[in-house]
Amino acid sequence: MSWPGLSRERFFYWFIWFYFRLRRVDKKQGLHKKSRHLLKGFWALRFEEGNSQQGSRRRQHPPKSPPAPSQHWRRGGGGGLRGFAPPPQHRPAASGGFKSLPGWKAAVGSALHRPPRRVAGIFQSTKKLFLSERAGRGWTLEFIRKNAANGLSVANLVAGLSSVLCSLNRQHHHSCWLLLVGFLLDLADGAVARQLDACSALGAKLDDFADFTTFGLATALLLQPQGVLDGLLAIAYVMAVFARLCFFSSGIPFTYRGLPCPYASSLLAGTFLLTGGNVTLLRVTAIVMILFMVDRGFYPHDKVLESQLWKKVVYAGGVAAVLFSPALVASVYCLAWSMSYIIFPFAVWSCKA
Repeated sequence: MSWPGLSRERFFYWFIWFYFRLRRVDKKQGLHKKSRHLLKGFWALRFEEGNSQQGSRRRQHPPKSPPAPSQHWRRGGGGGLRGFAPPPQHRPAASGGFKSLPGWKAAVGSALHRPPRRVAGIFQSTKKLFLSERAGRGWTLEFIRKNAANGLSVANLVAGLSSVLCSLNRQHHHSCWLLLVGFLLDLADGAVARQLDACSALGAKLDDFADFTTFGLATALLLQPQGVLDGLLAIAYVMAVFARLCFFSSGIPFTYRGLPCPYASSLLAGTFLLTGGNVTLLRVTAIVMILFMVDRGFYPHDKVLESQLWKKVVYAGGVAAVLFSPALVASVYCLAWSMSYIIFPFAVWSCKA
């Protein structure tokens, strides 16, 4: 096989030009494998099949059939005979793919058939991206599991701070709604932590700090202290909440010592909404709540979301009342809920009830 009108000198000229051209491309793009196959193809074009006369003679007079296999033996490495095989010039070409084509076509075809390095790099980077996304998704889910209860405690803290700001700006009505939202969040964070097995020392500290801010400072500002006595009452309420949080453990499982401060705060907020901001009645109620919190009486652990179905229904009703009901309905609902826990603690709200 040959090209018409291509002499030996022109062939070597074009071969040398093509060789150095590919070498320059190799240095720029690193395509040494493809250029090597192309050079082998050009070399096979000239020297594998010979000149045009030899090629035409071979086409006109094909080679004779190979001799019998018994005449061609191959000597093994150990000196013995290891069977027979056709001589090299009569071995049949491999069928299928580019190897069955002539020399230069096989070289060019195999070089072009191989996927470039950029495509392989894209596949590898895509695989790494999917694996990293899967690992990142697992890390995100684990982070959410460990910090879901902490997020509720932080939300309770934010509600308490917002209530403080509303009270400082004389917007006590909004402050009461925020206290009721903090009451619902405080009941939910402990249940979420236990269900997700995410209890930690950080969560306990966050819960105590959020409770002190929301049910201590923010609730005390509802009393609207304007004189010395009013100020002392507010300070006494804050100190009662502080003592309740520090000494709440009774040593008895599922039992508190002293009235939990979220119920006292819910009772004061409901009273404010129901009476329209009657400060005198609110201060009397605060004095009673202080006595209940510093008392040494026992109160059950209110696992509202982890016990009977009717308690979960009560919690869901509280959420609906606070978020979607008018002030009268929400205040009556929260007052009934808190009063039932204060008056009938073990008869109604015990885990064994």
